[in-house]
Amino acid sequence: MSEGDSIGESVHGKPSVVYRFFTRLGQIYQSWLDKSTPYTAVRWVVTLGLSFIYMIRVYLLQGWYIVTYALGIYHLNLFIAFLSPKVDPSLMEDSDDCPSLPTKQNEEFRPFIRRLPEFKFWHSATKGILVAMVCTFFEAFNVPVFWPILVMYFIMLFCITMKRQIKHMVKYRYIPFTHGKRKYKGKEDMGKTFAS
Repeated sequence: MSEGDSIGESVHGKPSVVYRFFTRLGQIYQSWLDKSTPYTAVRWVVTLGLSFIYMIRVYLLQGWYIVTYALGIYHLNLFIAFLSPKVDPSLMEDSDDCPSLPTKQNEEFRPFIRRLPEFKFWHSATKGILVAMVCTFFEAFNVPVFWPILVMYFIMLFCITMKRQIKHMVKYRYIPFTHGKRKYKGKEDMGKTFAS
C-alpha cells in the first residue's frame, strides 16, 4: 500500500483536514449524547417538541403526507422493538439451556431486557423526526395522496400490531414497564429504645 492510500490520510501520512473535521464533529456529537443520557424527561420533552413543530409544519404546508406516514410507521416499529424482550420467549420454549422470562409464580425472577433500550429508542425517534423535517424542504418528497386513507391505514396497522404485541405479553407473562425499585417494609418501629 502506498502513501495516501489509507482512508482519511493525505499524501504526507497525516490525517487530512476533512477527515479531522468530521472526526472532531463526531466526537462533539458523542459528547453531547453522553451528557444528555441522565436527563430522560428533558430528552423526551425536546423530542415531543420537535414532533409538534414537524406536525405544525406539515399542517401549514398541506403536504408531505407520505413522509409523515413513513415517519409514523418508523416510530411504530421502534415502539414495538421497545416493548419486546431481547430474547423472544416463544423461541426459547423448546430449549431449556438459555435464559428465559419466568412463566410460573415459583420460577426465578429474571429482569426484563428490552430489544431496543430507551436511549436508542429516543435517539432513533429524534433522528427520524429530523430527517422527516429535512424532507419537507424538498418538493420531490411531496407526493400527492389522499391523506385520510393513510390515516385510516395507519390506525388499522397500529391496532393490529398492538393487539398482537399485547397477546404476546399476556401469553408469556411479561410487563415491559417497571415503576422503579421495589421497596420492602420492615417491622414497624415501636418507638422504644433500649437503655444499657
